[in-house]
Amino acid sequence: MVRFSSWLLLIFLALLWGSSFVLIKEALKVFSAIQLAALRIGIASIAFLPFFFREVRKISRRDWKFLLIVGLTGNGIPAFCYAIAETHISSITTGILNSLTPFFTLLLGIFIFGVKGTMSKLIGVLLGLAGAILLMLQGEGSISTNVLYSGIVIIGTICYATSGNVVKSKLTQLSSLTISAVSLGLVGPMAWIILLLSDISQISGTEQQVWISSGAVIFLSLVSTVVASLLYYKLVQDTDALFASMVGYLIPITALVLGLLIGESAGWQHLVGMVLILVGVYLTQRRKKVNPSLS
Repeated sequence: MVRFSSWLLLIFLALLWGSSFVLIKEALKVFSAIQLAALRIGIASIAFLPFFFREVRKISRRDWKFLLIVGLTGNGIPAFCYAIAETHISSITTGILNSLTPFFTLLLGIFIFGVKGTMSKLIGVLLGLAGAILLMLQGEGSISTNVLYSGIVIIGTICYATSGNVVKSKLTQLSSLTISAVSLGLVGPMAWIILLLSDISQISGTEQQVWISSGAVIFLSLVSTVVASLLYYKLVQDTDALFASMVGYLIPITALVLGLLIGESAGWQHLVGMVLILVGVYLTQRRKKVNPSLS
């Protein structure tokens, strides 16, 4: 049974990451997508540096390859995918596409990591996906307007799905701090090299916009990456990769609620979509004494 604290953590992560798509859009007003992604990972790795040297002593030889995979798929590659995608598609579309993460988490878990799937989990994922699509149809733009950049977001969701499964199946013996500090420490130098090659001195924008965009980058680095990584890996270890990935389904709901707070209207489609998503999250965690295996 999932603890109440885990549900609260899931909701908090949804609020945190739900705002990150808007912050990416704001940062792109000054920085290029490559610069933004490299700065986000680079700054986050520096924030973890004091912990890296302490936590690295706890790593066994077999863990290194898995931590590198987590670093690349949990933060490195997705940071570039989402930044590049948002140069051509809206933050709303990106956030909704992000809800594919639980779908891929379930598929990878069953076919690669040997996780036992159940009919209840499958129905829950499909219901949540249907709800996300319904919300997408009510949002601005359409994923069909740019298949290439929508596909880049999907690559990011597959990376997140891989990371969650690796943490749950291979790194349960390590704390979330160890996983976060070491995995980001491994990809941080790569990010700084990419940043230097991008010629960071060549940025444009008014002084005010530079400050705003820089603030967005710092928030993305220290809060949406550092703090969120710690909380996410802790959630994966306390529950499972699929439950933690369901934060992707709650992000469209975050966007809907924030829209209502600023005076936007919502129709019945939004309410139905929200119900489908919440029911989907519930079904993925439903426990039965007898469950037909899908694997």
